[in-house]
Amino acid sequence: MSPQPSPRRVRNLAAALLAVTAAAALTACQDGKPDSAKSPSSAASGGSSSGAASGTNGGGTGSQNTAGSADSAGQPTAARGAASTDHSSHRCTAASLRMSLGQPDPGAGNIRSALTFTNNGKQSCTLRGFPGVSLLAKDGQAVGKPATREGAAGAAVTLAPGKSAHAVLHTITKGMKGSGCWPAGASVQAFPPGSKESMTARASGLQVCGDEFSVTALAPGAAA
Repeated sequence: MSPQPSPRRVRNLAAALLAVTAAAALTACQDGKPDSAKSPSSAASGGSSSGAASGTNGGGTGSQNTAGSADSAGQPTAARGAASTDHSSHRCTAASLRMSLGQPDPGAGNIRSALTFTNNGKQSCTLRGFPGVSLLAKDGQAVGKPATREGAAGAAVTLAPGKSAHAVLHTITKGMKGSGCWPAGASVQAFPPGSKESMTARASGLQVCGDEFSVTALAPGAAA
């Protein structure tokens, strides 16, 4: 018969086996740890990247708000932003146009004035959409706010040399609304669609009342 192990040796073997089992269980627990239990430094690093991106986007949005600013010549540029964008290669430019404002035409509480653009150049050109329009005081400062757009943009208008297109400025008569009237403008400033250069014409006594000031898209011909 083989000799039996002593009780002391049995206890030592049992203790060693228990230690090995405990170590294996601890390793398995660590390997199964979820991602959410990563170190605090890793989580903080991820949050910092997200916050930086959000701040950049916010700054970009704010930086796009240029209404009410002035160009290098001191002229208000808010009306430029109200003009339609026109990238046509045959687009009429301010240098090739002549602009005039007709007399105000009152009727049924509304006042309309035709703003006419005439091709002064030697070649045909096109206009499409809305001009950006503001009233100016004698010192060149803007009166009130630029005209808002009224109606649809419409189709492109081709102007042969000497031909015209017009838009209609609209306001209301005094007393129709309780907000009163702006000071009368000495001149009207307009940016043709797509143009970065403005044109001016005498305002012909135009006064905006009730904070109602709008402009239609350009249509063929001079106003009737």
